[in-house]
Amino acid sequence: MQSKVLLIYTGGTIGMNRNPQTGALEPFNFEHLLLNVPELRQFDMQIDTYQFHPPIDSSDMSPRLWTDLSHVIADHYTDYDGFVVLHGTDTMAYTASALSYMMENLTKPIVFTGSQLPIGQLRTDGKENLITSIEIAAAKDADGRAMVPEVGIYFNGHLLRGNRTTKQSADEFNAFESFNYPHLVDAGVNISYHQQRILKPDWSKPMKPHFRLDNNVIIFSLFPGIREDLIRHIIHTPNLKAIVMRTFGSGNAPQSPWLLSTLKEGTKNGKVIVNISQCMQGKVEMCRYDTGYHLQEAGVISGRDSTVESAVTKLMFLQSHYPDDPETVRQMMAQSLRGEITI
Repeated sequence: MQSKVLLIYTGGTIGMNRNPQTGALEPFNFEHLLLNVPELRQFDMQIDTYQFHPPIDSSDMSPRLWTDLSHVIADHYTDYDGFVVLHGTDTMAYTASALSYMMENLTKPIVFTGSQLPIGQLRTDGKENLITSIEIAAAKDADGRAMVPEVGIYFNGHLLRGNRTTKQSADEFNAFESFNYPHLVDAGVNISYHQQRILKPDWSKPMKPHFRLDNNVIIFSLFPGIREDLIRHIIHTPNLKAIVMRTFGSGNAPQSPWLLSTLKEGTKNGKVIVNISQCMQGKVEMCRYDTGYHLQEAGVISGRDSTVESAVTKLMFLQSHYPDDPETVRQMMAQSLRGEITI
C-alpha cells in the first residue's frame, strides 16, 4: 500500500523567495512546491500539503500556534503515515519540544525541518533536508510500524530528538545539535536508523493529543554582578508559576545570601524553579559543589541534562495539567516523559 505523508508548511526560510526589487525574503505559495522541488515526483508515495495562512515567521511562534499545529496533526493523524513540518529555524527547537509533550504515545513520525537558504536558491540546503525528512517520515519496519515514532528535527544529514535539540549556528548548514543525546538517524549514502536510541510507544494504545499549555513561565540567566532588586522583582511577578534558571557549569550559582533567600521565598510561594546549565553539553549535578547544594536547600530542582527549550515547554505542559499543584509539577519535572532527560 502506498505511503502517505502530510507536509505542513508553517513558515520559515525554506519557503521564501527573494523579492527582485527589494532583495528581501518573502513567502511564496507552498502549493507550488513541486515547481521548486521536482525530485518529489520520484517518490512512490502520496504527499499532501497543508499551509498556514499567513506563513509564520518563527520569531512570532507562540503556544497558541503550537496548539493549532497539534490540532492539524491530530485531525489528520489516521490519514497519514507520517508528518513533515517545515518551520523557521530560530524557534524550531521550542516547537519540536512542545509538540513532543502535546503528542502522548506518538506512533508516527513528526519530522521538523527547514533550511538556512530558501529552497529556490541554487545552493539551498532545503532540498536535501526536505527530501530526506519525507523519506524518514514514511519509513516503516518489517511489521509495518513507523521506524521513528518520535518528534524529531532533521538537518544536515541527522535526525535528532526534538526535545533534546538546540540551534547551534545562525550561518552553518549544520544548524542544530543534540549535545546530550546521540542522533536517532544518520543519512549519508544510506539512511542508518539507530533503533536502540528511538522511543518505543505502546502500539496497542492510540496517540493521545493535548491542546493546553500554561505559559506563566520565564527564563533568566545568572551572571556575575546580577542585581538583587531585579531578581526579587522577577520572583514576585504576579501569576508567574515557574522559572527556568540558567546557572553556571554543573548547576552552580553565586552564594549570595540574598539570592538563596529569594529563591527559597519563591519556592515557598509555590513557584517551580528549575536549574538548567548554561553549558551546551553536560548536566546539572547539584550535589557536586557546595554552591549547587545550597540551591537544592532553597527548593530549586535539577533540570538534569535538559535543554532550555525542553524545560520551558515541559513546564508549560505540566502547569496546564496541574494548575494548582506545584509539588506534582516538581515531581514530574524529574521524570522523563518523552525521553527529554537522562534518568
